Amino acid sequence: MINVRGRLRRERKPAQIDMAPMLDMVFILLIFFLVTTTFVRESGVEVNRPAAMTAQETRQSGLRLGISAEGRIFVDGQQIDVRSIRAVTERFLAQTPDGSIVIVADKTVRTGLTVKVLDQCRLAGAQRIAVAAEAPSTR
Repeated sequence: MINVRGRLRRERKPAQIDMAPMLDMVFILLIFFLVTTTFVRESGVEVNRPAAMTAQETRQSGLRLGISAEGRIFVDGQQIDVRSIRAVTERFLAQTPDGSIVIVADKTVRTGLTVKVLDQCRLAGAQRIAVAAEAPSTR
């Protein structure tokens, strides 16, 4: 006679958990978050912004031009010359036509340098330009 129960007990394998579907879901979620994330472009220099009573916080991403206290100009952490601002701005506007430009200048920078940077951005065709400021603290 055939012993079916004994045969089933001998052939039974331990239970296993298949991890492949879970790994697929993790990678799909990772790709989703990478694609939908917007990255903020920083100017690459730490500055003390001037205070303004009318300062408003904006969440728009755009090109950030930083001007240090020594008068050096930075874009994405790299120092550039005043003459190359126009080319950088044109390249940015070609990639994002509705993009905005924010000039993040130290409060000790001469006004003339800030105006030169502003002028180069306008010559490149930028329509939306702002100068970064901090809201005054109420202590």
